[in-house]
Amino acid sequence: MADLEKLMDQLSELTVLEAAELVKMLEEKWGVSAAAPVAAMAGPAAAAEEEVEEQTEFDVIIKSAGPKKIETIKVIRQLTNLGLVDAKNMAETADSKVLEAVGKDIAQDAKEKLEAAGAEVELK
Repeated sequence: MADLEKLMDQLSELTVLEAAELVKMLEEKWGVSAAAPVAAMAGPAAAAEEEVEEQTEFDVIIKSAGPKKIETIKVIRQLTNLGLVDAKNMAETADSKVLEAVGKDIAQDAKEKLEAAGAEVELK
């Protein structure tokens, strides 16, 4: 029997592209498919949906400080720990990234706080 620990270590070192190629080779050699049975029955649309990964990191972008600019600046300072001048410049500059590459919950919470202060916000 093969040394499973050694095999596991070797597989862990593969890149995503190498792992995908390995899957194709094994499917051809063994005459099987690694696709989930439900996806095969549901058709190509379901398979395409599975391939699209859910976004896990978001950028919180301020489009406009809105009518209550001081409130918006206060929220930016709370979220980023920036100084007053930097937070003011961020609030006054359209398309400024308030937070970058944060989780969905944190991004949504930041968006809600900024919108409550009157700002226009976008998540990307």
